[in-house]
Amino acid sequence: MTTLKDLQSGNFSNPTRITLSCGLTEFPQVLFDYAETIEILDLSGNQLSSLPEDMYRFTKLKIAFFSQNKFTVFPKQLADCPALTMIGFKSNQLIEFPENSIPLNIQWLTLTDNCIDKLPKSIGQHQQLQKCMLAGNRLTELPEELAQCKNLELLRISANQLVKIPTWLVQMPKLSWLAFSGNPSTYLPTNEVQLPRIDWSRIHVEQQLGEGASGIICKAIIDGENEVAIKIFKGDVTSDGYPNDELATCLSTGLHENIVPLTGIISKHPEGKQGIVMELIPSEYRNLGQPPSFATCTRDVFSRDQKFTFTKGLCILKGVLQAAKHLHARGIMHGDLYAHNTLYNSEGKAYFGDFGAATFYDNNSEIAPYLERLDVRAFGCLVQDIASLMHDNEEGKASLIKLSEQCMLEVVMERPSFEEVVKFLEDL
Repeated sequence: MTTLKDLQSGNFSNPTRITLSCGLTEFPQVLFDYAETIEILDLSGNQLSSLPEDMYRFTKLKIAFFSQNKFTVFPKQLADCPALTMIGFKSNQLIEFPENSIPLNIQWLTLTDNCIDKLPKSIGQHQQLQKCMLAGNRLTELPEELAQCKNLELLRISANQLVKIPTWLVQMPKLSWLAFSGNPSTYLPTNEVQLPRIDWSRIHVEQQLGEGASGIICKAIIDGENEVAIKIFKGDVTSDGYPNDELATCLSTGLHENIVPLTGIISKHPEGKQGIVMELIPSEYRNLGQPPSFATCTRDVFSRDQKFTFTKGLCILKGVLQAAKHLHARGIMHGDLYAHNTLYNSEGKAYFGDFGAATFYDNNSEIAPYLERLDVRAFGCLVQDIASLMHDNEEGKASLIKLSEQCMLEVVMERPSFEEVVKFLEDL
C-alpha cells in the first residue's frame, strides 16, 4: 500500500494505481502531482467527507473508491472526471445524492450501505450504466427515469424501504441480475424447512474454501468425525442484502440434485454471527468461472485453458437449468445466476448455489413471469459463455448460441420460460 511519504518523496514514476488508507481527513493535494497518470484511485478506509473542486484534473482516472469514509453528500466533483467509469462509496453516511453528480459514462456504481432515500432523476441520462449496487439504503421508490438506462444488467436494491417493485423495472431490456429482498414489498412465503441447530462448540473449522459477498465458506468437522461445509455470514448488510434473507431462502429451496443440501443451522457463534451447515462437496469439484473483473463489469471470467466438450458443457448447463427451474417453481428468483456460483466435476455434474441475492416472489403476481425471465436472460449469458469454451460439435454449439440469443431477447416476455428451455436442451 502506498503511503503519503512515498508520494511526497517524488520517487513514483507515472503511477497508474494509488491506494491510501491512513486516516486521511482531507484529500491529499500531492495526488495532483500524478493527476495525468492515475487510472485507479483507492482512498477507502479513511475519514474523508469532501473532495476538491478541481477533480477534473484527473484526466485518466477510470476507477475511484471511497468506501468506509464519512461522506454525507455524494460529491458532484466526480461528474467532471472525463474518463471515470467506476465509482465506489460503500459504507459511508451518504444521505444526499444530488442531480447530475455522476459522470456521464459511468458503468459501475456502488453505493451499498448508506442512508440514501432518493435517487436523482438524472440517473436516466447514464446510458452506459451496467451495474448499480444500492442495497442497504433507505429508498422508498425508484425514479421512472431509471428505465432509460437501457444497458443496466445488474441491480441490487435489497434492504431498502421500497413499497412496490414497478413493472417497468422488470421490463428493462438487459436486466439479468436483480435482488430486492428485505423491502416492505418483498413477498414472504411460509415453506421453510426445519433443520437442526448445531452448537458452534461442536464445530472445528479446518480451512477456508471460498468467499462471496455475503459470507465465508469453510470446510469443518462436527463432533470430531463428520466432514461438512459451513457458511458464516458477514455483517448486517452485504452488497446483496441482509444475511437473514439469504438464510430464509436457503431454508426454502427444498431438495434438488443440483443444489447443495443443507443439514443444519449454526447456533451460539462466539461473535453472534449466523451460519449454515451444508454437505461437503467432493474436492474434485471446481468453480465453473470467476466473478466479473473491472474490465468485464457484469460478465464472468474464465481461464484461458478452460475448454469443454459439447457433451460435458451441455451436462453442466442442464444441471444449472434444472436447479433454476426448481427454484422458480418454489417462487425464488436466484438473482445471481452465474458460472462463479456453479461447481462442476469432470463428468459435468453441476451444483448451483449462493443465495445471497435470491428473492422470494408470489408466483401468482403480475410480475412473476417477468422475474423468471430475468433469470432466463442470466442463463442465456451462461449458455453463451459455455458455448464459447466448447471445442467440438460445431452444429451443437450453433444451436446453443441460438438458444442464448432467444434467452437474451430485449422484449422480456418474448424470452422462453425455463420449462421451454428444458425442452430445447432435451431435444439436443
